[in-house]
Parts: sequence; structure tokens; C-alpha cells
Amino acid sequence: MAEKNQKQSAAGHTRSDEESATLQSKEFRRKRRIRIAAYIVAFAVFQSIIIAIFAVTVMKYRTPKFRLGKITVETLVSTPAPSPSFNTRFVAQVTVKNTNFGPYKFDNTTATFTYGGMTVGQVVIPKGKAGLRSTKKIDATVDLNSDALASTSSLGSDISSGILKLSTQARLSGKVELMFVMKKKKSAQMNCTLTFDLSAKALQALDCN
Repeated sequence: MAEKNQKQSAAGHTRSDEESATLQSKEFRRKRRIRIAAYIVAFAVFQSIIIAIFAVTVMKYRTPKFRLGKITVETLVSTPAPSPSFNTRFVAQVTVKNTNFGPYKFDNTTATFTYGGMTVGQVVIPKGKAGLRSTKKIDATVDLNSDALASTSSLGSDISSGILKLSTQARLSGKVELMFVMKKKKSAQMNCTLTFDLSAKALQALDCN
């Protein structure tokens, strides 16, 4: 009788151990599925963040900056009276700053220099390419004079004061290329004011916006 009870007790323990092992196995699989699901969600969120950053930074088209840079005056002659006049030659460094993650190819254009709204000279800026996130520098020789200006008291006054202010405007047209396939037209505007010191025969100030 005792032996029979022992066998029944042993069988009961065996079934209990099997049930416990089955429950543990099910719990393990459940936790593993939860971990896998969490990893998938985390990876999807991470991908979304990377795509958003990529779209905002790399894939954003930016307008290049078109400016005058260093000015080296070669000649600067002025006459205050009786007929106010000036003529000058200088080498201007034209810069095209491209902040895009792709090259910017631009067409040739013409920069017009003015005094009091009247044209005193022009210079052609040749076509070219500014690489991704780089600045293209172009040296241009500029010849300006007052021959086309009517004799005005303002020109005589400016020359007598020793300060001559000129303005320059130009529009640059081109295309930004991203990922070697996507292209978008972008135009940049140059608006600069040049202030010359006539007595020093040099550029006093350059302001571009």
C-alpha cells in the first residue's frame, strides 16, 4: 500500500514538473515576442528619425550666396572740376557659396555697376560650377568710368569729399543637383555697395546683402 502511494506521489510530482516547465516555456516565448516587437518598433522609430533628418538637411534645396569678395584696385583716377569725372580698374573676386549637398551649376551672367542709378560699367561672369558645400571663386577685371554720366553737382561733391560710392547688381541662374538625379532651379542675387577712398586710391568698404 505504501509503495502504491509513493508511485502516485511520484507521478503527481512528474506531472507538476511538466506543467511548470510548459508554463515557463510559454512565458519565455511570450517575453521573447515582446522583446522582438520592441526591437522592431525601436528600429522603425530610429529609421523615421534618420529619414526626417536626411530630408531636412541633405535633401533641402538652398539658395546659393552670390557676392563680391576681395577687391584689388589697379588704377583709380578722379577729377573734381571743372568737369567731374573718374575712371578705375580693379580685380574683383566674385564668390558663389553653395551650401547644398550637391553641386550648383550656373550660367554666365553680367554684373552692372552704377553711380546714382546710372550705369558706369559692366563685367561678364562666366558660367561654372560650385561643388557640394563649397565656394567657387572667380576673378574678374572691372573697368569703370563716368563717361556716360551727365555732369552733376553730386559727382563733383563726392569727388571733392574724397569718397566715391558705387553699386553693383547681378542675377545668377543655375540648377542644384541632389543625389545625381534630382535637379531644381535656383537663382541668386548680388547687391553690393563699394566705397572708394579717392585720396588713398583704394577700397574703403564693401557691403553686400
